Amino acid sequence: MGAPVTIALDAMGGDHGPSVVVPAAAIALIRHPDLRFLLVGDSARIEPELASHEALAKKATVIHTDVAVAMDAKPSQALRKGRWKSSMWLALEAVRDGRAAAAVSAGNTGALMAMAKFCLKTMEGVDRPAIAAIWPTVDAECIVLDVGANVGADSRQLVEFALMGAGMARALFGIDKPSVGLLNIGVEEIKGLDQIREAAAVLKDAPLPIRYHGFVEGDDVGQGVVDVVVTDGYTGNIALKTAEGTAKQIGEYLRAAMGRSLLARLGAVLAQGAFRALKEKLDPRQLNGGIFLGLNGIVIKSHGGTDATGFASAIDLAYDMASNGVVKRLASDVAGFHAKLELEGAA
Repeated sequence: MGAPVTIALDAMGGDHGPSVVVPAAAIALIRHPDLRFLLVGDSARIEPELASHEALAKKATVIHTDVAVAMDAKPSQALRKGRWKSSMWLALEAVRDGRAAAAVSAGNTGALMAMAKFCLKTMEGVDRPAIAAIWPTVDAECIVLDVGANVGADSRQLVEFALMGAGMARALFGIDKPSVGLLNIGVEEIKGLDQIREAAAVLKDAPLPIRYHGFVEGDDVGQGVVDVVVTDGYTGNIALKTAEGTAKQIGEYLRAAMGRSLLARLGAVLAQGAFRALKEKLDPRQLNGGIFLGLNGIVIKSHGGTDATGFASAIDLAYDMASNGVVKRLASDVAGFHAKLELEGAA
């Protein structure tokens, strides 16, 4: 077991607050005994939950505040009213001040991004942060970004997303030169919006530590054609929600089919091991958590309606990001890329 890794949890974020966050921390602690937690929120609600988890209570510190960011609050309003004292802000502040290696929240996405940018600042050389998601594929996983931080993105920002996604793939998947594809409406070079084609031209020739694959289409994402899929936040968020909805739809189809007749129910009993494996593969809770890339700190956004299993997955992701030094790696990659561009420009 290595040095302790401290993670700050916004205990008041999401639809369920401490009743999900505290049990999730207990689950994550079993998997990673070197974890320590800062539980930020209303101590009157946190401590009764904590009393049921003796091992967690020994490795958790409660930071009290009775201010929480509403799920429907506008980002500007949340930043103005919730700064300095909300559970979301105090969790981010712990990362900024070095008291925590990462922050995890299931709260308002827009407010979390606004506060994170204000508190942690954007990494030097990065125009806009992006939200990255780990996406299940046929054989393993890939990284997709942006899945919701930016409505649009120009060619420079798409290139930065590619660089950050590749850095994350190197750290989490151990791939030396990750393959990168741009999500597009076709694989032909003449297709797509101007900014996508311009980004493609840069990625083909720029001195980046990646293998540029070219354009990929929506059905290529789940096939694992590339390690990193790059798009703007508008398209990425729609793709993410569509994939999650499709997984639930398939699950409903299977349940209905297995109960249709006595023979079908018997077959379901005989194949329950295979169905269990399929259920785990399609369960969005297993890969819950969007990573805010491009900030001077690790911030993980969990789904607001997830349960303890899903929130524990977000904590696992924060642990992996912190343990692999992703922020330092990304900063080095971005700085190296811009330095090479400057040298080429001077030449």
